[in-house]
Amino acid sequence: MLVLLGVSGGIAAYKAVHIARGLLAAGHDVRVLPTRGALTMVGSATWEGITGHPVTDGVFDAPSAHVELGRSADLFILAPATAHTLARLAHGFADDLLTATALMATCPVLVAPAMHTQMWQNPATQANLATLISRGVHVIGPEAGPLAGGDSGLGRMSEPDDVLARAQELLSPVPQDLAGVRVLITAGGTREPIDPVRFLGNRSSGRQGFALARASQRRGAEVTVVAAHVDVSAPVETIPVESTAQMRAAVLERQERSDVIIMAAAVADYRVAAISDSKMKKQDSLSIELEKNPDILRELVERRRDGQILVGFAAETGDKDASAAEHAAAKARRKGADLLAFNEVSQTKGFGDVPNAVTLLDSEGAAVSSASGTKDEVAEAILDEIVRMR
Repeated sequence: MLVLLGVSGGIAAYKAVHIARGLLAAGHDVRVLPTRGALTMVGSATWEGITGHPVTDGVFDAPSAHVELGRSADLFILAPATAHTLARLAHGFADDLLTATALMATCPVLVAPAMHTQMWQNPATQANLATLISRGVHVIGPEAGPLAGGDSGLGRMSEPDDVLARAQELLSPVPQDLAGVRVLITAGGTREPIDPVRFLGNRSSGRQGFALARASQRRGAEVTVVAAHVDVSAPVETIPVESTAQMRAAVLERQERSDVIIMAAAVADYRVAAISDSKMKKQDSLSIELEKNPDILRELVERRRDGQILVGFAAETGDKDASAAEHAAAKARRKGADLLAFNEVSQTKGFGDVPNAVTLLDSEGAAVSSASGTKDEVAEAILDEIVRMR
């Protein structure tokens, strides 16, 4: 298959070299379309040596190249996608070979944004991205991490292996076994305020919930995400919430019109009984009274309509009383959801940008299947089980 690799002039351009090599190793024909700025980061000799094709940034260097490439491409990847190049794509500019070819392309387009946090969060960038998404452009990242100039924050380009995995998904036919199914997903970790400054939180990044959203959408589902605190950008439009109470209200409001509900968020079991209106001053010791939060999943089970599938998540650890698996089985029986995705967690296992491993339990706590690998691979396995249940 022919893959076009557009490269913008950002510091992350070096990552595109690894993407090109990965695409070639997978057997694809790769044509690199750099911007002029990108060629100051990685020269044309490098691209030509890797791909075996001539490289240029000018439309008139090869007057019909954008037409031929755009018509014959199976996938167009833009990595990194700077704020400037995203703006040009959103507004239909065709002032170099990359943008002219992008306008000609009828294949799927995947962009991997990379820029400083303030540029990413700027309303102009977000509006341009929303425009591209509304036209069917696929987006991966950005991630939180080290940036150019010694900064750190949201805006780091996704790693090449993640981009390659997403590209392979777009190049492979995806069964539309969730076409027309309305899927509601929760993601991230809720935060319970203590005072105007502090909160109780957890380690959830939102990655598994967003992986489920991407996978559901690829299979044809109509996806809605209710997202608490997350470490990555959302792959679909989301309803932002902060506390467990806010998540409960958003989910219950949408329950009746959802065919599948996947509660992947890490929801706080407790909240502060009395939130301070002002910042609590430092003391030698401090006691905070907590009260139990409502059990959203159990409430969904009690209210569910016929044919609705409910999936919960259980992040567990073992203790002196029982193993993690035993705790998860007890939770599955207590909750009564159709499936409970159990994963054993620690500070370095399960949460964040790490592989995941889950066991799917039925409402009686019996294991029905298991999956391990990337969060995208786990998401596909969970959806496979949901499809079998429908």
